[in-house]
Amino acid sequence: MNANVNPNCSDCKACTTSIFSGFSSEQLSEISKEKSWHKVKKGEYIFKEGNAPNGLFCLFDGNVKISKIDEEGKEQIVRLAKRGNFIGYRALLCNDIYHASAIAIEDVHLCYFKKETYLGLLYSKPEIAAQTITTLSNDLRFAENMMMNIAQKHAKGRIAEIILVLEDFYGVYEKDQTINTCFKREDIGHLAGTTTETTIRVLSEFSKERIVETVGKKLRILNKEKLLELSNRSELFHKK
Repeated sequence: MNANVNPNCSDCKACTTSIFSGFSSEQLSEISKEKSWHKVKKGEYIFKEGNAPNGLFCLFDGNVKISKIDEEGKEQIVRLAKRGNFIGYRALLCNDIYHASAIAIEDVHLCYFKKETYLGLLYSKPEIAAQTITTLSNDLRFAENMMMNIAQKHAKGRIAEIILVLEDFYGVYEKDQTINTCFKREDIGHLAGTTTETTIRVLSEFSKERIVETVGKKLRILNKEKLLELSNRSELFHKK
């Protein structure tokens, strides 16, 4: 990681969606004195599976995947992170090693808080503890949904679900309605638990059926109802 400019947390829009969202400008300015600023290039590791944590990372911009390597050497993406998200906190709270790696999907800028700084805030600020619990709960729900997605659906259903997950998580670019991230076909496969070849084939079928189209390196949903049907989400909605 390369050090760069260090923006003040009180001026950072990412803080409005982070665990510091309830802090005043004065509190954010104080926190800002205790952090460092880094740039991570696309494809580089922010932290690696098996290493011990020394601090906490907050994403200022850019997208990150959290992934594990199974016994066969295959990658499985277990979580996604975007602007305003904190990563690396589970191992920090458990005084454990990282059980997954964080890798930049694109060039990322992030802030780094030393272990002592974050734990000091956690113990002294109830709002930080409450928001951390909420974040952990949301991450657990995402991981559980991913496990169900892999276990209970066929390949087309899995990939349809992942495209919907990407849209839900990243949103769409207002100008052309493309999903607001550039995910490699390989990474979509790692999220869906399918091979890259299967992912390319299914996306090609989706394109021919006018369900999803490729716009440069991005995806645009053309027929959301069909994706909901393929992912079985439409059945869930009708049962509610």
